[in-house]
Amino acid sequence: MSTLLSTPLAGALRTAASIALGTGLLCLAAAFPGAGQALAEDSFGPALSREASRPIAQPRFKSQDTRTRPSADKACPRSFTMGEAVRFAMEHNETLGASEAQMRASEEGRKAQRGYLGPKLGTTYSWLKQTRTTSVQNAQQPPSNGTFSWSLEVSQVLFDGFKNLGAYQKQALQAESDRASLRRSELETTGAVQEQFIDYLSRLELIHSQREAEARLQDQLKITKAFHDAGLKPKLDVLQAEVDLGKASQTLIASENQRDTTRARLNTLLGLPAQKPVQYQGGLRVAKFTGTLESCLERAYRLRPDLYVGCKAVEMAVKDRLLARSGYYPRVEAYYNITKTGNTPDLERGGSRSSRSTTWEVGARLSWDLFQWGTTYFADQQAGWLVAKMRSQMRQIILDAGYEVKSRFLALREADKRIAVAKASVASASEAYEAALGAYQAQVGTNFDVLDASRKLLTAQADLTAAKGDYLKALSKLYLAMGEYRPDLL
Repeated sequence: MSTLLSTPLAGALRTAASIALGTGLLCLAAAFPGAGQALAEDSFGPALSREASRPIAQPRFKSQDTRTRPSADKACPRSFTMGEAVRFAMEHNETLGASEAQMRASEEGRKAQRGYLGPKLGTTYSWLKQTRTTSVQNAQQPPSNGTFSWSLEVSQVLFDGFKNLGAYQKQALQAESDRASLRRSELETTGAVQEQFIDYLSRLELIHSQREAEARLQDQLKITKAFHDAGLKPKLDVLQAEVDLGKASQTLIASENQRDTTRARLNTLLGLPAQKPVQYQGGLRVAKFTGTLESCLERAYRLRPDLYVGCKAVEMAVKDRLLARSGYYPRVEAYYNITKTGNTPDLERGGSRSSRSTTWEVGARLSWDLFQWGTTYFADQQAGWLVAKMRSQMRQIILDAGYEVKSRFLALREADKRIAVAKASVASASEAYEAALGAYQAQVGTNFDVLDASRKLLTAQADLTAAKGDYLKALSKLYLAMGEYRPDLL
């Protein structure tokens, strides 16, 4: 048995690696004096809160087997308020489930990339059979049983131009970005559920107004027929009342269909079958929003997940440039290897011309691509321009976020003013209808005045319903624009 310990070789390689590394760093510092400023320049933009990347709901999966996930249909209650509907959607919406799976995959990818930073252990086992024909007398012949060999090696990358470190940091940034993306999806789902819920309640309120209008027209038709039978009113009044009643019935049918369609869409957002008979309860109760535009902008710049994702995209672009620049550096790797050989599968002697040996080896390897026709340089420049691209996109995202908050804030203020006007219009239209109906019954007004007043009353009621619905939807969109989770607006 022989033993080989290449410590002098390892010392020489470590010395060479130190010299090469020092030379490489000096060359890179001279060629790229701003290389160390890449991250410092990305400190522009708002100071984001960690809450912007924190998912809202609890984990939806216990394992990768999604079949073990509780069924939304079985867990569904018979009725929902807005807040209950949003919370149920947070747990059972399938789009959010997909986003969470992506987030978990990124986290596992981060852990996998972390493994490249540690030492690597590998082993090989082989068998080799040789036959030699030679004209030399008494030449040594290979072992009759062949040679069995087993080796075990532990290696550790000491320096690779920050390639593995940069890859790990990039994957960690991707995991953070996907967490923020999940929160953004949760907020968007909240907004979608609230918008459909508000539309559903608006349809209910509108249908109530339309049924009242239909009842008014039915009463007017009876009065008109009675006057016509008594010879007090012409047949034209009866026909006009019948036409208006028919139009009102058609409008009511269309509104009821839109109500059912909205309820089906609301079911799907909650992860339920469209045909599930679920009741959604509540009314269009409007609460005054007291926040200022400045406070809304301040919260948006701290809490919006898309700003967090944009910042992480810039940082990942910087890490991509770090990876591209790793080609400027040498790769230094230390290793320890043990190799055993023999003529039997258990590495012992056997057969003629047999032997066995054990070799230990420790050393270091250095490799460096000194010239590749500018491949690394141009890859570095490409990555640098992509960093500039991501920074410009991030600045635009910040500007768009400010615009979105202000537009939602103005829409909320507009709807608030419309509510006050619509309430006054409903009161006036109701009084006008009563006056027209009284005048017609007293034989001093016309049938057209009654029908016109009824139409205007319905229009005023519909405008009020629309204004309240628009206010609540604008409030929901404002919270979404601020990145704030508010499940219940009623």
